[in-house]
Amino acid sequence: MSSAPNLILASSSPYRKELLQRLRLPFIAIAPNLDESPLPGETPKNLTLRLAQAKAQAIAALHPSAWVIGSDQSADLNGQIIGKPGTHAIAIAQLKQMQGQVVVFHTSLCLIGQNFCKTIHVPTTVQFRNLPEQVLDHYLRLEQPYDCAGSAKSEGMGIILLEKIESQDPTALIGLPLIALTSLFHQAGIPLPAPKQSP
Repeated sequence: MSSAPNLILASSSPYRKELLQRLRLPFIAIAPNLDESPLPGETPKNLTLRLAQAKAQAIAALHPSAWVIGSDQSADLNGQIIGKPGTHAIAIAQLKQMQGQVVVFHTSLCLIGQNFCKTIHVPTTVQFRNLPEQVLDHYLRLEQPYDCAGSAKSEGMGIILLEKIESQDPTALIGLPLIALTSLFHQAGIPLPAPKQSP
């Protein structure tokens, strides 16, 4: 294993990129070109497992000597997939639908390298508050979380939407579970912290 692995994040997400930067490993981010639509009858959990692996595989096929990280997230309201809203109107509808409800955010993670491919699923259970629509509207206009599953940007102002968060991996809700990722790195032999490079 090289002391400076060729590491690729298979994502265009600025949130995942910021999280991965916390580990101080050199990496680049490449967005995979995939259809992320759910398959007929696919559960929210299985959707994220499939897409996390598909994203990693798509980039690994182009860069076979690299280590590639794929991740995906969906919100699960009583078995219904709540995805990225894309627009203000859809985001308002999502947040109103989740008022007072328990929502499970499924985050899946895949690490692929030579002779290595493992995928981990990390659920996060979130209890949403009941809030007036004007509060939801103001939050959305401040944060514009239209690229976040369920419109809930918990690392920002979205924390006001939430009554309680339960997870074994605190960064999973943001989109990249770092405890799970570092476990995969250890299994793959990727050293953390990264060895200091010689000048």
